[in-house]
Amino acid sequence: MSRRNVLPIVAAFFLACLAGFAQAADLSRTVILVAKPELRADPIFGSAILVVTSIGGEQHAGFIVNHPTSVTLGSVFPEDGPAQKVVNPIYVGGPVDSEVIFALVQGGEGPGKGSIQLMPGVFAALNSQAVDRAIAADPERTRFLAGLVVWKPGELRDEIKQGLWYVLEADPALILPASTEGLWEELARRSKIAAEAI
Repeated sequence: MSRRNVLPIVAAFFLACLAGFAQAADLSRTVILVAKPELRADPIFGSAILVVTSIGGEQHAGFIVNHPTSVTLGSVFPEDGPAQKVVNPIYVGGPVDSEVIFALVQGGEGPGKGSIQLMPGVFAALNSQAVDRAIAADPERTRFLAGLVVWKPGELRDEIKQGLWYVLEADPALILPASTEGLWEELARRSKIAAEAI
């Protein structure tokens, strides 16, 4: 999918949720974070888009969803037959447990035990059994990630107050698009325009 094909999805998303910018971020629900240009030099979070959810006690966890690597599941698990069939690359999910593979699964049902629903139609597979089920069931509708991001109590709210992130309503089209090429640039540009209009 070219950058041109991503733009209508992004435009529709913003038309649907521009009103949400006027309200304070509700971090008790799953949200999308878009790194502001000030973070561009950061080796992990520069130009990043994340899906983030509350894990209780003002703590949050999530995954970077737009930083693909050149590594495939087949190369990481050479003896695993189903992993050999996954053509999409592994993405950098975050710096915590970066040697562990997680999965974001799109569909009506998640991969069962060991997974959580982030929003309607999107599940996170958090243990090896759930990831294995995601590999076997529908790898084309799954994004595999190495590592995750975890915030201490209050840390994410502080980062938002410091102006490091744009906060958007959660939307599967932004978490698991066919291509992430150009997506950060477009989301950052539109988020800045929307924030300045408030």
